[in-house]
Amino acid sequence: MNLASVHIPGSKIGDGRRRANKYLNQKACEGCASKHISLCNVMDNDGLNILSGLSSDIHKKAKQVICTEDDNAEYLFNIRYGAVRISKMLPDGRRQVTGFLFAGDFFGLSCKAQHSYTAEAITPVDICRFPRKKIVGLFQEFPDLNERVFDMTRAELNSTHAQMLLLGRKTAKEKLCSFLLAMRKKSSLLAKTGEDEVDLPMGRSDIADYLGLTVETVSRQFTSLNRLGLIELDGAHRVFLKNTERLSTMAEGGRILS
Repeated sequence: MNLASVHIPGSKIGDGRRRANKYLNQKACEGCASKHISLCNVMDNDGLNILSGLSSDIHKKAKQVICTEDDNAEYLFNIRYGAVRISKMLPDGRRQVTGFLFAGDFFGLSCKAQHSYTAEAITPVDICRFPRKKIVGLFQEFPDLNERVFDMTRAELNSTHAQMLLLGRKTAKEKLCSFLLAMRKKSSLLAKTGEDEVDLPMGRSDIADYLGLTVETVSRQFTSLNRLGLIELDGAHRVFLKNTERLSTMAEGGRILS
């Protein structure tokens, strides 16, 4: 038996492992590129030490599942790196993608006892995972954390309302324009690309299931926007927005003159 893998309460081995894990978590917090937009950005050093002591690092490869619909919602998740797809399955087997999450995004609190969706890695992801009950227990001690979680949950609700409008009232072209502008805003927030350069780590089928369209319709709309000179395609996963003002007009249902 490998004693290094055994946790013995009160032993030097157990204490050493706890100190090592705490040190690694603290170093991860210090080097986190998304800390300025994450759950923990309101915490001082003492608060960060507490959070890092509660968190565990989760690493997932592309296409691996992070949590599954109807599983017990025991944890909250904060993405440090990578992209995550949130989806639900209909009884007939069809999939509805309800959101895309990136570095700095937080999920898991809006669920009740079970997860109401499945979260899967689109790209390799690094995630901080927190025990749900322990995070909620910190709200009284750290009111700024409570307010931060409230703000992030409110942003999630606003995103849900925007998605309802997107699916219910907009045309295919309006949907894609709205989506590209939203991804531009996210890319800008992460400072990953130029101002009008948008990374799309998700595939066309993911975009189609998010917008409530077919893959063929999504591809046609990309081609149409490209021909109109509103975007420039750089492979399947990068788009340059050539005229954001006209894209915004189109996203809101306005007509543009060629």
